[in-house]
Amino acid sequence: MYELKVDGMTCGGCAASVKRALQALDASAQVDVDLPGKTVKVKTAAQLDAVKSAIEDAGYEVLGAR
Repeated sequence: MYELKVDGMTCGGCAASVKRALQALDASAQVDVDLPGKTVKVKTAAQLDAVKSAIEDAGYEVLGAR
């Protein structure tokens, strides 16, 4: 599981966009977006670099990951 700090998410539409991007990468990914905390938790078989790229390609900035 990865936890990423993501900047630029401001609404439910943003959360849905991030979730769609990650599930396009891995259809079985479990994604939890916390808008107030600006974090995204992802349980996926995909590599961290691919996860970060998917979020950035959706238009958001990944500030950190663990």
